[in-house]
Amino acid sequence: MTVKDIEVRPLTSALGAELLGVDLSKPLSNKEFDSIHRAFLDHQVIFFRDQQLTPEQHLAFARKFGELDIHPFAAGLEGHPEILPIVKEADDHTSANFGGSWHSDVTFYEKPALGSILYALDVPKTGGDTLWANMYLAYETLSDGLKQTLDGLKAVHNASRAYGLNSRTTQRHQEGADISMQVRASEEAEEEVTHPVIRTHPETGRKLLFVNANFTRRFVGWSEKESEPLLSFLWEHCTQPAFTCRFRWQKGSIAFWDNRCTQHLALNDYHGQRREAHRVTVCGDKPY
Repeated sequence: MTVKDIEVRPLTSALGAELLGVDLSKPLSNKEFDSIHRAFLDHQVIFFRDQQLTPEQHLAFARKFGELDIHPFAAGLEGHPEILPIVKEADDHTSANFGGSWHSDVTFYEKPALGSILYALDVPKTGGDTLWANMYLAYETLSDGLKQTLDGLKAVHNASRAYGLNSRTTQRHQEGADISMQVRASEEAEEEVTHPVIRTHPETGRKLLFVNANFTRRFVGWSEKESEPLLSFLWEHCTQPAFTCRFRWQKGSIAFWDNRCTQHLALNDYHGQRREAHRVTVCGDKPY
């Protein structure tokens, strides 16, 4: 469909759409912003091609959606701490990459992110795609019995798997990954927050599944051992191919995803090639 010269091309039946006819380096009219916002809510992750943004323009677009986050464990761009450079150098052959497992961003916050805007500056000739999964579909396709079991349950989230002292970050430092990014391991990553397992999206009113393998540790009132079988089932259920879309990056591409109702995965299949993208994260609200 075409709305005020912005063409919205759905990527899959599950989620994702490319928006054509938009130059994000220029100020947006109210109608243009409304069209982008509507596509964002309808498709959960939206993509723009052939963009040329300065850091200031990247930040200005993101601020239209809310306040901006500064990542607690990864260094921001010099002079622009809200911009997180996500880099893998060509000579970085570590076994893990930043964002290389299915997750929703910063659910270890009391108020997890609304969304993130990732801008590609340098991309490999092959590989380095990103996948997203639809958490509305993940919830809606559960059996009625399991929905009843999960309704009212809360889960504990923290960042210990990703940034704790015995985490992947520590492993990456041991393997030499600090050649690519300044990411630190910290005891602060052990701090816990709780969120409902079934979340209601604050703008659409739709229910969705809100657990992820990176940051969800256990159900409240359950041990980790007791929680593991059900959580493992849910993580596998969430990311089945029918719920996903896959995006092939080009230099100047932008992805803007709704962190409240998606998960994503950055593929680590481009060893020997450089990849750099800049991420700005919009602050969100407390899940309910």
